[in-house]
Amino acid sequence: MKLVIVESPTKARTIGRFLGKNYQVIASQGHVRDLPRREFGVEIEKIKNGWKLEPQYRLVPEKDKIVRQLKMAAKGAGEVVLATDLDREGEAIAWHIYEILKAAKVPEKKFRRVVFHEITAAAIAAAFQRGGRINMDLVSAQQARRILDRIVGYKLSPLLWKKIKRGLSAGRVQSVALRLIVEREREISKFKGKKFWQLAAVFGGDGSRMAARLVSWQGQKVDKIERRQLFAGWQQLRLTIFSNEKEALDALLAAAEAVRVVDIQ
Repeated sequence: MKLVIVESPTKARTIGRFLGKNYQVIASQGHVRDLPRREFGVEIEKIKNGWKLEPQYRLVPEKDKIVRQLKMAAKGAGEVVLATDLDREGEAIAWHIYEILKAAKVPEKKFRRVVFHEITAAAIAAAFQRGGRINMDLVSAQQARRILDRIVGYKLSPLLWKKIKRGLSAGRVQSVALRLIVEREREISKFKGKKFWQLAAVFGGDGSRMAARLVSWQGQKVDKIERRQLFAGWQQLRLTIFSNEKEALDALLAAAEAVRVVDIQ
């Protein structure tokens, strides 16, 4: 007898009909292990290159009966097929079940991961022919999302209760997006623009014309680079040494005295 674990009871019944009597199909009915409901459940440690986040998983109380059923069936099965959904939540459910059953002394060699894109006899048969392993990249993605949800929810939601209305929950995406908007708006409000002039002229003689730009004046480079720390990081702004129009025009006229100027820009 082989044990097949899926998420939905409806899928369990349909897949059970396709696979036949040599397979026992059990539905986990979603997650069987998760972060605790009434505790923060994430250990946060500052390390050299960032932060270490360690989730403290607990069995979901309502799934105690299902977990006992899975453990009993897995110990007596010749193979344990993890056939949860193929998205990151499904991959994480498969991983959690694997960890629970492995802790219950189910041998590593019994496990196999199977995914399918449609529930038909042909698709199920093809998926079971292929098989595979748990995709830990998807599991890590789901854990990152879950941990961020918990950190933002626990740390920021109390502020919403205080400022707006009790019972509101801060989301990991909207909260960050709002902060980006606010910080960018503050940066725009504080920004003070600077006027500067770039000097260019068109020189002509003997029927020829040449455009040129003033690059130095009285031994000093006209262009200058100013660095500013903006929200997106340090930015370089290209300015000139001329901060008022009269200064710029006087310099341009003086520089053009020795040559024939057709047009000044």
